[in-house]
Amino acid sequence: MAQRYGGKFSPQGTGGPKDAPPPKNPFHGKTRTRAGGRVNFLFIAPFPLLFSAFASEPVGLALDLAAFGVLILAAWLTREGLKAQEAYEARRVARRPAIPRKIFASVLTGAGLFLAGFAPEAGLLNPVIFAVLGTVLHSFAFGLDPLSDKGMEGVDTFQQDRVAHAVDEAEKHLAAMKDAILRAGDRKLEARVDAFQATAREMFRTVEQDPRDLTAARKYLGVYLLGARDATAKFADIYSRTRDAGVRADYEALLTDLEQNFAARTNSLLLDDRSDLDVEIEVLRERLQREGVRS
Repeated sequence: MAQRYGGKFSPQGTGGPKDAPPPKNPFHGKTRTRAGGRVNFLFIAPFPLLFSAFASEPVGLALDLAAFGVLILAAWLTREGLKAQEAYEARRVARRPAIPRKIFASVLTGAGLFLAGFAPEAGLLNPVIFAVLGTVLHSFAFGLDPLSDKGMEGVDTFQQDRVAHAVDEAEKHLAAMKDAILRAGDRKLEARVDAFQATAREMFRTVEQDPRDLTAARKYLGVYLLGARDATAKFADIYSRTRDAGVRADYEALLTDLEQNFAARTNSLLLDDRSDLDVEIEVLRERLQREGVRS
């Protein structure tokens, strides 16, 4: 009996483009991190103080070592502040960072330069100038921390806290999943996991925007991501030892199923939000009509 041929690259074929949406670019939704070369330079810049410290008298030794420690702490706070700002900017609804790390880093940079430039016999003018310049230039170079909440107008803070906790736990599952797939030593699989994570984070952003969606998405943020994390860890352990093509195919099929289901649930949440908006519009129109207002 004649049988129609269908393959991966055939129109309407099994495994073809119409059977599954095209995979997302692993860099979809990502931005270049700011915690790069400039921050790394902040960790390197204080090291000359170590050499000058051990060539100085005890007072100079203590001042240089204190300046070194303060400047390293300022560099660490700067890096953490940039990471917190990136997390803040990535979310549509977010609270401001609890600790203004970059502001503290600017002050500590000024304090470190004050200690580095202080000499008992030279007076206070030079170290004060160093401190003011260091604080101001650090603030201009790295900016200030977000000082206000974003997208919180009219949002139930209790519900938003529940969403924030659920998203934080989901992000931990994604981070563990990413760490696990690195053990497999396969760049293509790492990119495939990144693509799935981009799809999952679209759901996170949707739930953050409307906390009422948390109930419908809770299994996806918890049970399904936990299962994906465990499956990834087991796959990485097996595949790193055996390089079994069948195991790899099964794992890729699992990622495809997960991505499709997460995308479908996200679209469902968006449609529910649209339905809620339509209901609100109709209710408002009926009220206006009862008041005698006609369009």
